[in-house]
Amino acid sequence: MVTLDEERFVDTMREQAEIGGTEDGGLHRLALSDEDREVRDWFTEQLESLGLTVRVDEFGNMFARRDGTDPDAAPVLVGSHLDSQPYGGIYDGALGVVAALELLRTLEAEDVTTEHPIEIVNWTNEEGSRFQPAMQGSGVWVGEHDIDEQYERTDEHGDRLVDELERIGYRGDEPAEPREEYEAALELHIEQGPYLELGDVPVGVVTGVVGFFWGATTFYGEADHSGPTPMHYRNDALVAAADVITQVRRIPSTLGERTVGTVGYVDAEPNSINIIPEEVTMTWGFRDPSDEVVEEARARAVAESEVAAEREGVDWEWEERMRSESVDFADKCVDAVQGAADDLGYENRRIYSGAGHDAAHLSKFCDTSMVFAVSENGKSHSEEEYTSWEDCYRAANTLANAAVRIASGDAA
Repeated sequence: MVTLDEERFVDTMREQAEIGGTEDGGLHRLALSDEDREVRDWFTEQLESLGLTVRVDEFGNMFARRDGTDPDAAPVLVGSHLDSQPYGGIYDGALGVVAALELLRTLEAEDVTTEHPIEIVNWTNEEGSRFQPAMQGSGVWVGEHDIDEQYERTDEHGDRLVDELERIGYRGDEPAEPREEYEAALELHIEQGPYLELGDVPVGVVTGVVGFFWGATTFYGEADHSGPTPMHYRNDALVAAADVITQVRRIPSTLGERTVGTVGYVDAEPNSINIIPEEVTMTWGFRDPSDEVVEEARARAVAESEVAAEREGVDWEWEERMRSESVDFADKCVDAVQGAADDLGYENRRIYSGAGHDAAHLSKFCDTSMVFAVSENGKSHSEEEYTSWEDCYRAANTLANAAVRIASGDAA
């Protein structure tokens, strides 16, 4: 069993949080921004101080490996992502990277050897807030996304992803694909939901990830004066969108206990107080452990868009933005996480992730699981995101011991 240095772990979490930190204690470190470049430089320095060589692939994913005793053994991959949501929290993603870094520091300080190499990773653009889709770097790496298509993605200012990769100096030379088979992959993350806190359980043993779908609907009405135009003369694109927004809120309650639906973005034109909205684009998404339920929700949202357009007399179209099937993690890795928590004396429970993670992509390539830390009040993707240092440390210790368990050949 290994024990991480709690004081050093917390200090490192605070140190990374200063890069892109906000006045309200949050984090604004968007993918491929200047802040992302700074934290990548910082991450490189931490790894090189351990005598490790940092590799950067052509999509900006960063790796470093601590060798095992068996040169032919497949590596165990640990890590997460360092990019954040706009004005998000300091734990989302970064906690998993810092925990993996502290694991490598501890193994080095205590001269612990493992049969399998242990490799740390920082994935490019997990959040998908600046460039879509989310979990982009890991998706390219496992072959889920075509790299040339992803290079052409643009942000709201029209900046291309590939140009931003080159601008910050993190478009590497190594192909963005696995160089070999991997024994396993483990990721630590905050839960981003209320279930661990409600159950008064400090560690989540993640058994899988929900499936989800992102779509967008655009309504095309007619702009007109908001005063003289009678109500029955209007073709209001925003009214049609509002009808669908209400339905996206209601659809989940008719499908399942874990089904959720969200409208996260609305863009109205010309967006003036005195003009009837002419064009409105809205994004919507659904998540559930069942892919069939997600598909049913998607179909209903499209049908509701058609009904709303007909009712308001506007044209409409919709598009698919992203789809991810549900994932069940490998028993070997799930058991290793639970065994580690049990050995450490941490109360734990098995839990399904309601958010997408890089681990979902990795599960299609190798055995995978995750560790969850408590999210107080279930808050995430905001500056109010909070996990106590004690809960962060427990989860990090669990990750470390699960990784060592697998890397030492002790996992069934």
